[in-house]
Amino acid sequence: MNSTGEQSHDRFLPVGAEYQPGRGVSFRVWAPRRKRVEVILDNQPPLLLNSEPGGYFSGISGKAKTGSLYKFRLDGGDNLIPDPISRFQPDGVHGKSQVVDPSSFKWSDSGWNGITANGQIIYELHVGTFTPEGTWSAASSKLEYLKSLGITCIEVMPVGDFPGEFGWGYDGVALFAPTRVYGKPDDFRRFVNDAHSLGLGVILDVVYNHLGPDGNYLKEFSDHYFTKKHSNDWGESLNFDDEGSAGVREYFISNARHWISEYHLDGIRFDATHAIIDFSHEHILSAIAKAARSAAGNRSIYLIAESETQVARIVRPSDADGYGLDALWNDDFHHTAMVSLTARNEAYFTDYQGKPQEFISCCKYGYLFQGQFSAWQSKRRGTIALDLSPTAFVNYIQNHDQIANFGSGERAHQLSGLAHFKALTALLLLAPQTPLLFQGQEFAASSPFQYFADHTGELPSLIRKGRLKELSQFPSNSHPDMQAQMRDPSDRSTFECCKLDWAQRDKGWHAKIYALHRELLALRKSDPVFSRVTDRRHLDGAVIGPDAIVLRFFHDDGDRMLLFNFGVDLHMRVLPEPLLAVATGHRWEIMLSTEDPKFGGNGIPPLETCGEDWRLPGVNLELPGRSAVVLKPAPLTKDDEERYERLFREREAQRQKGLAGA
Repeated sequence: MNSTGEQSHDRFLPVGAEYQPGRGVSFRVWAPRRKRVEVILDNQPPLLLNSEPGGYFSGISGKAKTGSLYKFRLDGGDNLIPDPISRFQPDGVHGKSQVVDPSSFKWSDSGWNGITANGQIIYELHVGTFTPEGTWSAASSKLEYLKSLGITCIEVMPVGDFPGEFGWGYDGVALFAPTRVYGKPDDFRRFVNDAHSLGLGVILDVVYNHLGPDGNYLKEFSDHYFTKKHSNDWGESLNFDDEGSAGVREYFISNARHWISEYHLDGIRFDATHAIIDFSHEHILSAIAKAARSAAGNRSIYLIAESETQVARIVRPSDADGYGLDALWNDDFHHTAMVSLTARNEAYFTDYQGKPQEFISCCKYGYLFQGQFSAWQSKRRGTIALDLSPTAFVNYIQNHDQIANFGSGERAHQLSGLAHFKALTALLLLAPQTPLLFQGQEFAASSPFQYFADHTGELPSLIRKGRLKELSQFPSNSHPDMQAQMRDPSDRSTFECCKLDWAQRDKGWHAKIYALHRELLALRKSDPVFSRVTDRRHLDGAVIGPDAIVLRFFHDDGDRMLLFNFGVDLHMRVLPEPLLAVATGHRWEIMLSTEDPKFGGNGIPPLETCGEDWRLPGVNLELPGRSAVVLKPAPLTKDDEERYERLFREREAQRQKGLAGA
């Protein structure tokens, strides 16, 4: 066995099992609770690890190799424990750990430069329900489809191994081991490699705020992983700032480096950062962000946070006392959208009305709550974020949590009706913030998305009770008849019913919804105005009706206008709103309408332009209810001039007739 210095010098991560060519496998673990640690390898004598300062144990086995199975024996006890840094658990979280050599995979993405916050269109997916097979290989077969749809970045729900055969992944316990239910580690790498070959980025959702209740062996190694200093809604709080936190911080920093380096991932989405509590000199998110960017080398990576408390500091640079991430999930956009779609504002929707000004403010400033009082929370919510770029926010109408929080797991279009859903889709996909789609949203999938977790013993009952209690914050969900309809999370049928039915995509109105998403995304990516609005100063908006807004995108190449109406038909003869004005010698031309029959609409009424002087046309606005219309300026043609002249003569004749009658 080698000295501590030599052990650490040749390692990529400070802990875990790492194959070293010509030497064997280097083992190192942080176990300050223990006095003796042995590695128990199949068909090999136990390997006693050297004790190091700080509670570490290390050693090299010259006989271990890639694929070797092992566990730890702690203080000579009878129970054998998996490696907390295991890179794969072929038999599940309670089974043996396996030595994995990440360098053996043959990457072909050397020319890939990564992704940045600009220009992204995100697609969130759950590997187990994205395809009938629920594997990395099957998901890879859909990559060309996602590319053709217009997606640029895939956000994968957590894959750190969890107990059982199905789950969301947020109760993971082996955070370095991609779960065996989707395939082997190299299958995940192949998925990323294939995505890069098509120009698609891949980011991973990680859970650094708690661990699951089953298969969590961290306490066997150290009492310092968790702290009573802070509370947590999902279990014990992780210790990032209490006694002994250095080894805990190392664990999670190493985890981020591991995913970015060994799987060539293009970024991380951090779950529930409001529950990552740290009063250290440097917040753990800041430390992780720096380590992840360093692990990426010359590649750019994209770091996103979910923050229920809406703390803008997370995306400010480190030299501005920020944590250095790139973007924040924007629940405010979702909440006002869902109130608009459903006309229900119970529970955490209480603070939202789904009114026109809320949509304008979301599109201009990101968060609606930037320090104002929240009636639902009975306290101030958020911090000021008026200076942030639109790319600092990720907007969505659907995501895994929000679909499941409607008790039956119904999709947004099922709660609202297609016309309203299509109109909001246009707003989502053309607003300057980064849009996110949840799997199947692009063709209005009928499959629900409900919470599922495969546990044993008393956990299924406890989880079901906890889930019902959580959903009961919505009074409508608390009714016994409604709760009786909510599926059992531990029943495999709950998981199976959430799998996408891909045959729907090309059938009937599903195909028309899909066509709308494709056309909107193509417009966002290719149009010289929509593709370049990264500064909120290039956008303004106004309320033009009880339930209607205009958004105007300013650009030297010609402005664009989005009219959005989620109320009844709007007939406007007088338009005292300068954002509707068109440049001299031009008229507004329809680029896209969600009421186009090819998108399942009921037809597009003419957006007539006329005026006393055709050289300075006004607008006679006919905007269908629950629709969105995209406009661009077009030069007036000779036919336009003749038409306006004819309309002028007709109107003048009517005026003279009226005067004569008077």
